[in-house]
Amino acid sequence: MGWQPFIHTITDSRVVASYLVSLKGAFSAALINVILGLVLAWVLTFYEFPGKKLLDALLDLPFALPTAVAGIALAFLFSTKGWLGQFAAQFNLKIAYTFSGIVIAMVFVTIPFVVREVQPVLAQLDETYQEAALTLGAKPNLIFRKVIFPEILPALIAGFGLAFARSIGEYGSIIFIAGNQPFKTEITPLTIMFKLEAHDYNGATAIACVMLLFSFVFIYVIHSLQRHFENKRLGKK
Repeated sequence: MGWQPFIHTITDSRVVASYLVSLKGAFSAALINVILGLVLAWVLTFYEFPGKKLLDALLDLPFALPTAVAGIALAFLFSTKGWLGQFAAQFNLKIAYTFSGIVIAMVFVTIPFVVREVQPVLAQLDETYQEAALTLGAKPNLIFRKVIFPEILPALIAGFGLAFARSIGEYGSIIFIAGNQPFKTEITPLTIMFKLEAHDYNGATAIACVMLLFSFVFIYVIHSLQRHFENKRLGKK
């Protein structure tokens, strides 16, 4: 494949639109999971309640569940006839076969990454610093921002990176709920599959190379941020 056909393939308007759908969806899902994952990790670490072990086990379900099965289940749940889809329809919200459906599928398959990164860090926090801050009159929100958050920030960044990286390459759980509309809900992995089915192996490889390059750059940035905040936390230059 020559340089000119390569550029033409990776800059095709439909392919560029699929980049944007995948990247926006992955970023949105990773950001949601940072917040949701922190809340879940906090609850599982510091609270005792009935069903805690069951919830802890269910969080690993996306790792064990085939992505196609997850996609079919989510598509049914959020369709106009599904339980959650009927509830959303009461507020004039449509989730299945929209960009929101893509984000929800990405959130589902990547939530364990954030929880499992943050949970052990929370469990190992030294409570003496929090107790010292309390005796000095610090409020809970100040203690979280100044004492707890700097400790868990590297883990949050790692969880965000893992969730983002998994989301941009996710295929099975998305295609059933996305609707796969060009320029709207068509993700890049699906575009690559279309190229392969048309026996355009060079085109599929070209698009895959773009995603691979982006992944390498993103992973490098995430690792750099992790090292920076970890060194800052330890007081290193």
